[in-house]
Amino acid sequence: MSRTNFDTLLEAGCHFGHLKRKWNPAMAPYIFMERNGIHIIDLNKTVAKIDEAAEALKQIAKSGKKILFVATKKQAKQVVADKAASVNMPYVIERWPGGMLTNFPTIRKAVKKMATIDKLSNDGTYANLSKREILQISRQRAKLEKNLGSIADLTRLPSALFVVDVMKENIAVREANRLGIPVFGIVDTNSDPTNVDFVIPANDDATKSVEVILDACCAAMQEGLEERKAEKVDMEAAGEGAVVNKGKKRVAKARLDKSDEEAINASKAAAFIKEEEEA
Repeated sequence: MSRTNFDTLLEAGCHFGHLKRKWNPAMAPYIFMERNGIHIIDLNKTVAKIDEAAEALKQIAKSGKKILFVATKKQAKQVVADKAASVNMPYVIERWPGGMLTNFPTIRKAVKKMATIDKLSNDGTYANLSKREILQISRQRAKLEKNLGSIADLTRLPSALFVVDVMKENIAVREANRLGIPVFGIVDTNSDPTNVDFVIPANDDATKSVEVILDACCAAMQEGLEERKAEKVDMEAAGEGAVVNKGKKRVAKARLDKSDEEAINASKAAAFIKEEEEA
């Protein structure tokens, strides 16, 4: 069963592309028709592509890996932040920090700097600083929080990138391509889909359109996370069962050893008594 349907996407306005003069010829396979100088996206293909992307995202989430969401355009920022947070995934909704993937260790240093500042504020070091120094540090902390706060838990490179508007986020897409990280992208008719591994042809300018697609994808990821949790519980239960069985075997073996020892002692005692009687 599909995770979304034609009518839902149509109602959200996912079918609206850009003006014909702004199109990218590489998007021709996903264009249904032209109306009033505007390209209309084939939503039947969009439904199929959403299902394909959602299944892949589910498997990544099930394996316990992270997916980085990227959307710096005004219409999609808040939606992406909410949806990514709902599945506990990192996201970037402010300016994309150049080299965030290709120069990841430097970005991690900046994130650690936030933790260091927090430590200073908690251990009383602030009390020995002047008001000006405290203000400077606070401003620096606020700036880091704004740009990198949402990726504070990202301790290693993400296993995939989910991008809204691959044309605007072309630097992020190029970095992911360079490192071999798969890219999932909502691609409009003015964008180039050739660098995107999982293309979702749809309107990337409408908040409702982005929200409907993210709902389907995040629901799949949530399923993956729940399946992972269930498997973990089953494994722990199986492990406990094995430990219990092992313990039972040890007890049984101890009992057998004890009974053997008693039998040996009894035979020794009988032999000793017999010797005494014969003497």
